[in-house]
Amino acid sequence: MPRLPLSPVPEQENDVGGQPPGRGFSFDASPSSSGSSSDSEAGGKASPRSVAEPQENESLHVENTEDDSEERGCEEEVKEDVESEEEWDTDLETEDSKKVYDPTGKAKYLDICQAYGVTPVSYFIRHMKDSELCLMHRGLGPKGAKAVALSLASNTSVVKLNLRDNWLNGDGTTAVAEMLKENCYISDVDLSENRLGAEGAKALSAMLQENTTLVTLKLSGNELNDQAAKYLASALLTNNKVKSLDLSHNSLGESAGEELGAAIAENAGMKELDLSWNCFRGQGAVAVAKGLGANIFLRVLDLSYNGFGNKGAAALGEALKINNVLEELYVGNNRISLEGALCLALGLKENKTLKSLSEIVLKQDFTSLCDAVQETFPGLQIKYDGTRLSFRADQSKV
Repeated sequence: MPRLPLSPVPEQENDVGGQPPGRGFSFDASPSSSGSSSDSEAGGKASPRSVAEPQENESLHVENTEDDSEERGCEEEVKEDVESEEEWDTDLETEDSKKVYDPTGKAKYLDICQAYGVTPVSYFIRHMKDSELCLMHRGLGPKGAKAVALSLASNTSVVKLNLRDNWLNGDGTTAVAEMLKENCYISDVDLSENRLGAEGAKALSAMLQENTTLVTLKLSGNELNDQAAKYLASALLTNNKVKSLDLSHNSLGESAGEELGAAIAENAGMKELDLSWNCFRGQGAVAVAKGLGANIFLRVLDLSYNGFGNKGAAALGEALKINNVLEELYVGNNRISLEGALCLALGLKENKTLKSLSEIVLKQDFTSLCDAVQETFPGLQIKYDGTRLSFRADQSKV
């Protein structure tokens, strides 16, 4: 029989290995008398080659997947390295990316005002570079004071700060006290007439036990009571940097005198102390006088407009016998009579440093008092105006 020509087998659906139809060809090279046997063989069973091909493809597909995952991992590592390098500081950074240092705190102040919902004080912004900053009578209130205090924490220009009469209360004073713990340039602070109370005194006491640059502190007219005096007294026991303290026009009474008297005796730095216009009397007045006797640094002491009376005056006379440092003593309007004035004069007899004893109100026996003082202390010039007597040292005789 003649040999039949080779012809491709018609494409059949093939379910082996999930391969799609028409995946390769099958040839029948053996002679056959009927074409049905080759058709059934092609359609019923796949050749070994057709079965192996899907397995090779599958393994190839898996290998490609592993290569892709490794490539993605490398890309992620490179991305992380780039992101971390972006945080490094280099000399190639632009000026816009660098934060400009603000020694005055102006930008910070504006941001804080916006956050607190308070109106910025234009005067404060204009004078933040001045060495003396006066913000008295500005009506700052607690929130406004917080904004000012937070911006001044890093200020390096202001040395003298005046916040008198701004209704700071305890909260505003606490903010200022916290600022003074951080700021090491401000040396003079006036917080008078701000209703500080015991809360403000407590905050200032904590500040004074840390601050080493404050030299002058004015707390006049702040409704400071006996409780506030306890806080301030504890600060005076440890702080030797403050040279001038003003506690005038407050409500410091007998208990406050005992607390402050003990602190005055131990303080080793203060040179000027103003306790005028308070309520020192009785044992409180005596305690203050005893503190004066033990202190060897105080130069000026104002005790005018209190209630020392003759008992307090006698204690002051004894203190003047011991103290040889005090130069000025103000005791006017303390209900001191002739008896008390003579006790002071006896103290002056042994004191070698006092230059001014002012404002003793006289009611009687003016001539007798003058004679007594001249006898005990001939180096003093006695000047009087109406019913007021003032002792001033004659520099040519002292």
